[in-house]
Amino acid sequence: MCNFGDTKLSKFMHSKQLLERALKKEFLSAEEGQFLFKNTPTAELMFVANELRKMKIPGNVVTWQIDRNVNTTNACTANCKFCNFFRHPKHEDVYITDIETYKSKINETINYGGDQLLLQGGHHPSLGLDYYVKLFRELKELYPQIKLHALGPPEVAHICKIGGHTHLEALTALRNAGMDSMPGAGAEILSDRVRRLISKGKCSGQEWLDIMKVAHQIGLTTSATMMFGHIETIEERFDHLVRIREVQSQKPNKENGFLAFIAWPFMDDGTLLQRVKGINNNVSPDEYLKMIAISRIMLPNIKNIQTSWLTVGANTAQLTLHGGANDMGSIMIEENVVSAAGAPHRFTADSIQRCIAEAGFTPKLRDQLYEERKMPEMVEQVINY
Repeated sequence: MCNFGDTKLSKFMHSKQLLERALKKEFLSAEEGQFLFKNTPTAELMFVANELRKMKIPGNVVTWQIDRNVNTTNACTANCKFCNFFRHPKHEDVYITDIETYKSKINETINYGGDQLLLQGGHHPSLGLDYYVKLFRELKELYPQIKLHALGPPEVAHICKIGGHTHLEALTALRNAGMDSMPGAGAEILSDRVRRLISKGKCSGQEWLDIMKVAHQIGLTTSATMMFGHIETIEERFDHLVRIREVQSQKPNKENGFLAFIAWPFMDDGTLLQRVKGINNNVSPDEYLKMIAISRIMLPNIKNIQTSWLTVGANTAQLTLHGGANDMGSIMIEENVVSAAGAPHRFTADSIQRCIAEAGFTPKLRDQLYEERKMPEMVEQVINY
């Protein structure tokens, strides 16, 4: 635990020592991270985070992606208090996406130059492992070139619960059916105090981490996330970061594990948290810049830090590229969940590259494994820096 005097000099000296350790890629404790967050100017955190980014990602490249978020179903029993997208399984608006809709959406995605589906949905009480195995196999047979970045730990936990499967059994079957990688969906904040209050129907924080450990063991590349700025404490944010870092340190040497970390502020518009609890998103641009920088500092064993332009907008996202972030994420041809809670921002292939270039970086199209992709011809025609 940190126990230092309240003088400005002592805080300055301790911050300096911690930042020097961070530049050596040492693991700072949750308490040390909190000290930096509370006592170090944003510009200093961004400078150190930028230096760490350059060590991990040499050069001046910022990556981006073309993919589409397709929802398998909007039926969900998790009852998250921040989600406007889901419907009770018996609601009249419930749907399960059919194969013809997938084909239409995938064909359009390919025409836009996309190479991936981010495939997620709700906790449908009737959709178990057999359903997803069949779906993944069919999609791969129809579109072998499309990558499936699919489900997330809470959905895997739900599949295991309703079918009596182990995490290993479910993930192995999903991988063999065509699941290429797994997003870090449903992490929110890994504190069970928080999860009981905002997402009681989802798996525990520990089960989220356990599922990711198994995914890494069988060679599935994943990402990690954090949704902050609601009811969590600063201490819970840093516990979240440390627990993710610990899981990453346990991955097999030749596996990617968590290839990226993405943090975004809670979107509040019309959510139960806002309407019933009066909880609003009060994350300022400065706080977001600090969180991106501190993520790079606290997670030296995760290569890529992605900024969330969808929730914070282009201007703040550009600044994060100078404070630890090296990836702008996807243009997201389709996104329904976060947008339903008030995320208003949009990018095209043209505008996301212009945004990166205006920030002083070279944009490079990537795939889910952060390998450079050749620019599809139909996208090249609309580039105009």
